[in-house]
Amino acid sequence: MSLSRRGLLAATGAAGAAGALAAAAPSAAAGRPGRFRVRTGFDRLAADGYALLAGQKVGVVTNPTGVTSDLRHIVDVMHADDRVNLTAVFGPEHGFRGTAQAGGSEGRYDDPATGLPVYDTYVKSGQPLADIFTASGVDTIVFDIQDAGARFYTYIWTLYDCMVAAVLAGKRFVVLDRPNPVSGRAALGPVLDKAFATFVGREPIAQAHGMTVCELARLFNGEFLTRPVALETVRMTGWRRGDFFDATGLPWVPPSPNMPTPDTALVYSGTCLFEGTNLSEGRGTTRPFELLGAEGVGREWARAANAAGLEGVHFREAYFAPVFSKFQGKTVGGVQLHVYDREAYDPVRTGIALLVTAKKSWSGFAWRADHWIDKLTGGTRVRTMIDAGAGTDEVVDAWRSGLAAFGAMRREYLLYR
Repeated sequence: MSLSRRGLLAATGAAGAAGALAAAAPSAAAGRPGRFRVRTGFDRLAADGYALLAGQKVGVVTNPTGVTSDLRHIVDVMHADDRVNLTAVFGPEHGFRGTAQAGGSEGRYDDPATGLPVYDTYVKSGQPLADIFTASGVDTIVFDIQDAGARFYTYIWTLYDCMVAAVLAGKRFVVLDRPNPVSGRAALGPVLDKAFATFVGREPIAQAHGMTVCELARLFNGEFLTRPVALETVRMTGWRRGDFFDATGLPWVPPSPNMPTPDTALVYSGTCLFEGTNLSEGRGTTRPFELLGAEGVGREWARAANAAGLEGVHFREAYFAPVFSKFQGKTVGGVQLHVYDREAYDPVRTGIALLVTAKKSWSGFAWRADHWIDKLTGGTRVRTMIDAGAGTDEVVDAWRSGLAAFGAMRREYLLYR
């Protein structure tokens, strides 16, 4: 029997998703508990010989997080495997290979590593995106991107837009699951008012949705798409709803330039709200979304934040100088979040408390002039209540009924316990 180059690479590579898992099994007993305990959707797809993609021209929506458990990119793996007819790649915000900063993409090019055409999906939706799918010639679109668990993280809306476009283009759609890095225990925060729909929130889901991408795809298909897409989901094994990312044994690849660690994801669904203010959200530092501040902020803010009695988190008076973004090259004062009990920690409540205490302790506090905060929170209520002097409890209480309704809808689409 002879093997082509692609077949040989497959024999030593793609099938390794299952092999790496098997090889890693003894390591748990050797003092590395949880290593490779979770098998991702791609791991399972590969272990099954890509049967779900047989006879199809395949395009993949992915970015640098689309990796196997031993850190090979799934596009490289599938391209080297004769069992898959991979013909196109679709890149989201930041690009397929991840070279673009926030609000950017890599455009249309041919991937140097594989020769595959890479199409740009960023800020494309509806018929224009459907036309890209049609022009690519694919039959099936596969989605595999690591999410961060927050409504305003744009990859889930790339998922949504691609599902809508796949309906228009008459394509099958396959979603490969990965863990929610901050667990899937509960949904938190306000639910989007559809009047405020943007690319940081297309449909009414909670600010911290507590779902995986496969669960979200099922929810989108069942509740929000006018016509459902021909959807297949490949779930994980070994993941439990209470798991944080470090319990999975999987490698962390930054989903975007300002999401360097799972610690970032832990706070992101709350502190990203500072994008809607004149304070730095920590972009341009090594701890984005964990460092917050502005010129003129003193130690009063850290004192007020610690006095708020928030569970699971302490605040350190901090000074830093961002190398890009807000306050580039200037020294600013503020706080650093230190989460010491992530089981008790509520990131969205914490974000609200930080907004409330920042406004009360620093006279220079202001919302961004374009009211971006309304897009992030999904409505005007958070901003107007804080401006009216409401405290954290009052703001949080205002979204409870909407969150309860979303929670009831969400339950129908959950895949894991």
